This record gives sequence, C-alpha cells and structure tokens, in this order.
Amino acid sequence: MTDTIEPTNGSGVTGRMRTGSQLMKPASLAAIQPSRFSGARAFMNKMLRERWDISIVRFDVDPNAEGTVVYSIKAPDREFSFICFSRPPSRTARTGRIIGQAWDMVGTLNEGPATDADIESARREIPKLYTGRATHNALIWCRSNRSMRVFDQTLDALAAGHQPAVEDLSKVCYLMRNTGLDGNGTFGTRSFPSLGRDHPLGGVLQAQLLTAYMMREYSCDLVEHLARLKSERAVSLDPAIRRYLGVGNGSALGLIFFVHKHPRLINAWIGARETAIAKARGLELDAGDARIGKLIDLLQTAITFRQQDRMVYEAFTSSAEIASDLKHALETLKVFRDSGLIQGVAHATPLETLVSSFGKTASPEALETLHSLLIELVPDEADALFTGIDAPDELTVSPAETLASLADLIRRDYSWALATDMSVPEAYKFVWYKSETAEEPRRGAREEVPEAIDLGLDVCGSVQALMADIELVGPSTTVARLLLKHPEHRHLVARIQSLRDAQFHTPHANINAQSFVPIDLVRLMNCGIHGVDKTRDFLNRNLRGVLYHGAPTPDEIRSGFAGTWFYPSEPIQ
Repeated sequence: MTDTIEPTNGSGVTGRMRTGSQLMKPASLAAIQPSRFSGARAFMNKMLRERWDISIVRFDVDPNAEGTVVYSIKAPDREFSFICFSRPPSRTARTGRIIGQAWDMVGTLNEGPATDADIESARREIPKLYTGRATHNALIWCRSNRSMRVFDQTLDALAAGHQPAVEDLSKVCYLMRNTGLDGNGTFGTRSFPSLGRDHPLGGVLQAQLLTAYMMREYSCDLVEHLARLKSERAVSLDPAIRRYLGVGNGSALGLIFFVHKHPRLINAWIGARETAIAKARGLELDAGDARIGKLIDLLQTAITFRQQDRMVYEAFTSSAEIASDLKHALETLKVFRDSGLIQGVAHATPLETLVSSFGKTASPEALETLHSLLIELVPDEADALFTGIDAPDELTVSPAETLASLADLIRRDYSWALATDMSVPEAYKFVWYKSETAEEPRRGAREEVPEAIDLGLDVCGSVQALMADIELVGPSTTVARLLLKHPEHRHLVARIQSLRDAQFHTPHANINAQSFVPIDLVRLMNCGIHGVDKTRDFLNRNLRGVLYHGAPTPDEIRSGFAGTWFYPSEPIQ
C-alpha cells in the first residue's frame, strides 16, 4: 500500500489516494466490492430519500401464470409505469441469451401512466424483440426467467400456508433473474442523453436499475398471487423474507467492451470512490466518536453476511476467508474503542492506520469491503461525489499538440502498455468477435476463428505502433500532420489526449493475451459499479449474482426507511 498520491482535486481530502498503477490491474478491479457508489445502492438510497411511491395498478394473471401486470411508480415530480406480461414457464425453450424466444416475463418501463395503447403496443411489439418497436415514451425493454426450483418451492410453501425454507432460498437468493435490460435507443426506446441530468432517471444506469428493482417486486408479487389462486390457505411472504430476496443477474464478456468504450465514466466513477475512501481514511477520530461505533456495527453486519453465504466460488476468494479477514479489522476497532490505541499506539487518524495495516495481510476482497464500509462514514460527501459523476463519451483530437509532447504523455500514462511484450506468440493468442449463432461477444483462440474481425481494444499493440510512427517523425511535428499520414491512429490519439491527467480510465492489460482473465473486468462492472452481491464465476467468463439483495420493499421506500439494508442476514424462522 505504498503506491499512493496526495489528492489534488480540492475536495479537502486529508487521507491518501491510491494510484492508477495500483488500482487498474484487472485483479485489483475485480476485488472492488459493492458500495454507496454502486448503482443499485445509490439509486435505492435516492428512492428512499425522495420516498418514491410504487403501487400495483393491475394484476390480471391466471393460474397458469398468463396475464398482464401494471405498476405505477411516482417520483417527486414524475410518474412512470412498469408494464409486464407474465407467461407460463417453458421447460425447454428458456434461455438467458439475447437470441432467446421464450421468457417467463417481458416488460417495459415507460415514462408516464400506462395507457391502454401503451399496454397493447408493448404486448404486440416486445415479443418480436429485434424486429419490434417501442413507443416514444418507453425507456427500457426487459426480460426475465424464473429460478424454477426456488420459485416452485416458494409457491408450494405459500400455498400450503407457511413460509419457504430460508435454507433453500439462500442458495440463490432470488425468485427470478434478469435476462435483458435494453434501452438508450435500442428497439426505438428513448435515448438517455435526451432525459437530461435533472430527470429522475437521468443519472448513469438509473432507468435500468429501476427496472431491475421492479423485476424483484414483480417476482414476489407474482409468487404470492399464484399461491392465492392455488389455495385458500395461502399466505404472503414474510416481510423479512421478501426483503432478503433480490433479482438474479448474469453477465458475460460484453461488459469488457463497455469498460473500454466508456473510459471517462470508468475514470469518474473510480476517482469519486477513491476520493471518498481517502476522505474517510483521513478522518480525525477519538475512541468515543460515534462513527467508530457505526463502523463496528457495519463490520459485524458484513461478517455475518459472509458467514451465512452459501454460494460456491470457483476463482474468487471465498466468503469464509473474507469473513475471517474482516474479524481482524473488527477486533482492532474494538480495541481502539476501548483503549484509544491502534496497535498499541495513539493515532490522530486511526482509520488510516487500520487500513494500512489491514491491507498488508487481508485478501483484496476483504480490503475493498472495508473500503466500502468506510464510505458510509462520509455519506453526504460520498453522495455529492456520486451526483457529480458526469462522463460524456466524446473523445477529440488536439491537432496542434507536438509529437514530442504527445510522446511524453504516452511514456507517462502508458508505460505499462509500452512495457508489454507483444512479440511473443501468446500476446495475440485470443481474438474478440461476435458469435453468428448467439449474437453475443466471444473470446476464442485466434487459430480457431481465423476469419474473425477483432472487436477488442488492443491498447498495448496500438500504443506501441503509435510510438513507433511518432519516433520516425520530427518531435516538433504536429499531431495533425502525423494523422494525415497515419489516419489509423486517430481514435487512439483522441483517446490519449482526451484522457490526459486521468488515471483510472483503462485497465492495465492486454486483453488478447492468454494470461488475461476476462471475468475480472466483468466483476468490476457487476460487483463494483452495478452493486451485485454474491458474484460467482463460471469458466472465468460468466458471472452470476444478486441485485437488490436485502433492498427495502415499496412500503418501506414510501415511509423513508433509514436503516442499513445491504448485506442482509438470513431471516430467522
């Protein structure tokens, strides 16, 4: 933890921030855990602050699970509608892939109250998917499937008049899983930039995140409704169990393209998170400060959550190991609370000392969990930083810059790319392409798909090729003249110049190399940025987890629930 820099963003941070060379390695990015900066948590906190009102307008579903459901969602100055169509589950045609033809639910998030015309248009168009067309007020089209075993177990239990077994629920922690959230112009949905920053869903990913939450609510409402249709003895889900259930989420290699296509967003998000962590680490606290007690409570919540985790992890650190590491931080804090000493010495900034010591022995996931909890000690500052994240995608060339200046910039910011040996056979072992059959991003051995066009961002090879051409031209030559001769470098030059002085924008990795582990960047997106809990890996390519795990119910949102809802413990039966 010696590779740190003093913050220079004028935010008043008194701690120390980590550098891009430390954080942007894929394994380090993969370790980042859900936090107040994760989309699901930040959006839920917004709904709680503003007390959004979510209610059922229509629930016409027959015992075979065929029917129409409509919700009203009222933000302080806007109303939205969630229209979904329930279908009997297919045991054979169901798939989470975008080429699927059968889903247990399809739906749309629309701006404004649902009209009959909206409902009928969605009923007609959504099943067509790529040949369908959304209405002008549609923001997101979505699809989801049941977790068949858990959904059926829950349905049978409720119909029999009792609650489902938590032991069964906790193996997946959801009744339905998201299989698609499409928006921003896809299928004719409204583009997100047109919403504007002041729109209730104008922030990054907020329309998708609201839709995912509505999937969670729909799954719980559906299982209760079907149980009532099945038996007069049926009961509703216990509120604690309903809160415990999230919505399943699975993601694969396409998210790696997102990371590379949105470098300003990645930089802004990581930079804001790191600023909040540094501010929390630099807090001057004494043993009696209430924030020490709060951190102790949060650590105990996280430890219990990890101890109860029944998921099986293949490549990532197990929850049992993370819980064991966190216990050491907890004991250190308790000693400080009782004695005012950290490792036997008094410190004005005890959390800085705690983190520095903890990071030397703890697993990366445990350290990032502690960092996420520290952010809760500076909630107002963190929320302001999150709100300030603004990351337009445009990258532009500065044509008047000299090649000497550009070369210095590349040597400073891309030394890792220049140092990567691209001459060895394994450097281009793999190629990124779009599958003809599944219409999804794939990564395959180059010799197996020799005709494929590589869709990946070859940062290392491209930077080295650019530098080779720069060195053949006089240092006083302008970027404009270089690009006249070598237009193939235009995109990379625009990227390098536009990201000047940013350090968290590009993972430090050759994604074509055999040694690159794709799941690392998928986990950054799902776990850190989206806020998915219990992320499990499959074949180092696919990730599955739970979104809105423990999230408040609509009744609690309406009443302004103010407690800690993340890292839920198993409901007591």
